[in-house]
This record gives sequence, structure tokens and C-alpha cells, in this order.
Amino acid sequence: MNCPRLVRLAMVALIPAAISLGIASVQAQTPPAASPPPAATPAPAPAAPQAPAASPSAAPSTPPAAAETPATPPAAAPVQTADPFGDQITLTPKTVVIIRGNAAWDSAFDTLIDSFKSLSALLDKQGIKPAGNSMIVYTSTDDAGFTFLAEIPGEPDPKNLTKDMSIGKSPDGKALKFVHRGSYDNMDNTYEAITNHLDDKKLEAKDTFIEEYITDPLKTAEDKLVINVYVPLK
Repeated sequence: MNCPRLVRLAMVALIPAAISLGIASVQAQTPPAASPPPAATPAPAPAAPQAPAASPSAAPSTPPAAAETPATPPAAAPVQTADPFGDQITLTPKTVVIIRGNAAWDSAFDTLIDSFKSLSALLDKQGIKPAGNSMIVYTSTDDAGFTFLAEIPGEPDPKNLTKDMSIGKSPDGKALKFVHRGSYDNMDNTYEAITNHLDDKKLEAKDTFIEEYITDPLKTAEDKLVINVYVPLK
């Protein structure tokens, strides 16, 4: 009930305005014959729309600097290049302390970590700092597991080695370099890609391969590991 009433009131309120507009329109269309029609004077009507254009301050206003000279775009972030995949390199031998071991595949990483811990403890006890990254040299593999040499470069040569430790040289010679990022358990994918690369290039590898741990395996989360894989060529 109230809504129709309000509509009606609004319409009634508009009637006087409409009547006034009608009267004004009639006066504009039928001017007195005795004198020039006042409504014909152009000044009152166009004054409002012409006011902005006539403003002296608007015309010479200086546009923003960005409109005249485009802002210099921010420098692009450096593009991370792809990791080496099959790059030919020459390995340089280093003096290393070595521990020999064997491991089953289902506990491989834990076994390697234990070997690195033993070598690190020996060096720390004698105040010898590692002279390079930890390495694993795989000497043989089968379905059950593998044998390996865990190596850490260190000089001078440590003393009081255990029976499974020795001093020697890290591998040298021509090799292909690959990079693995992520956990040790996911390295199967990397080695599969390496095998495919060797087949595609018709390259013959030796019966061993080397892993160099760029990130410290004793301090780095396993899924954040970065490992260089070297495949010596015949």
C-alpha cells in the first residue's frame, strides 16, 4: 500500500516542475512581437558548457611525466640457465680419505650418510677441514645392492684410520656431467635420463659412476639435495 502511494506522491511533486517547464517552453517558442525575444540571447545558455574550455589554468596544465616519457621498466630477473646435462669435462684427482662399504638399495641413502658421518668425525677429531665436496664412487651394482667408496677430500692426510678406511685419489679423466636436484630416492629418474642420453649419443661409459654432493648431505634436507653425477667414458 505504501509503495503505490509514494509513487503517486512523487508523480504529483513532478507536476509543478513540468508545468513550469511547459510555460518556459511556450515563452521561448512564442516571443512578444514588440521586442526581440530575450530567450534568443545565446549568452545564458552556452555559458555553462563553455566554462571548462575557457578556463585558463586547464589548457596549459603539464601532463604527468609518465605520459611524455614512458617509465623505464624494472630490470628483468636473471634467467636461470638449465643445469648441465651431458657436458664433457675432465675430472682432476684429489687426495681423499676413503671408506669402503656396501649397501642394499632399500637402505642405500642411510648407509651412505653413515659413511659420511664416520669420515667427517675422523677429520673433525684431527682438526682437518674438508678440502672439497663429499663423493660416492659406485664400484659395482646388482639387483640386491651395490659396493661403493665414500670419499672426502682432506689435507693433510688424517691418521689413525679404521680398517675400512684408506687414503687415495679421487677419480680423474674424461667424463660426462649431469645434475640431480631432489631426494636420493628420485635419482632413478636421473639415471634413466642419463642412460637414454648415452644411447642417443652412442657413447660408451665405464663400469662406474660418481656422485659429488654439492650440498652437504649431513646438513641438507634430502629433498633439497644437489648432486653432480659424473659418468667416466671409455
